[in-house]
Amino acid sequence: MKKTKLKCILIDDSTVQRRAVAKIIKEHSKLDLINEYDNGVDAKNDIGSNIVDLIFLDIEMPGFNGFEFLESLEHKPQIILISGNPNYAMKAFDYDVTDYLQKPVDKTRFDVSIRKAINKYELENAEEIELEYIYVNSNLKKTKLFLNEILWIEAYGDYVKIISTDKKTLILSTMKAFAKQLPKDKFLRIHKSYTVNLEKIENFNGSTVEINEQVIPLSRHKKEALIKALVVIE
Repeated sequence: MKKTKLKCILIDDSTVQRRAVAKIIKEHSKLDLINEYDNGVDAKNDIGSNIVDLIFLDIEMPGFNGFEFLESLEHKPQIILISGNPNYAMKAFDYDVTDYLQKPVDKTRFDVSIRKAINKYELENAEEIELEYIYVNSNLKKTKLFLNEILWIEAYGDYVKIISTDKKTLILSTMKAFAKQLPKDKFLRIHKSYTVNLEKIENFNGSTVEINEQVIPLSRHKKEALIKALVVIE
């Protein structure tokens, strides 16, 4: 499968905050930081001459704030909004942004955001990218499942239930046997009854993960493995 690397820019009027976020971006193997800006006007003037897949955008900037910048864009790439004010979170998603990060940016939470951005990019460019898939036996026939569409797998007695974006598939198998078909860098068993697609995780804490607005239990002894797995490796 073709490896995805997103071209991105960073817009933040705070030199200190911009340097901190830029450092995280530059250390990420799936991101290519092509430019940084301390204001939205210069970024908007330059963006037309560059291919940009993702913008890291501060909200609170003097003169031309992040929301005004978004409204000025004719063609909008993916946006990850960044702010020190949690009160902007609800308004942020009215602009159909990929994610919202609160300052100071947490590295693990940052990695979750990038997985979401890469997943969205690959879905939008599906015709250009060879998507991985497996075949499973369901209802006495072979069923093709694209790995990118699987949200999680759930133990269901003598079966496993595969939850995808648009369907549920029940197959006769143990969780351990089925997991052998899945790439270990994309899927992780986080509980005796659940294996999740790491790219689909939206949030997590010490006892649960959230995928597609569904809360899934996380075993206490699996939290460290999950944090390590969410660090994207080239």
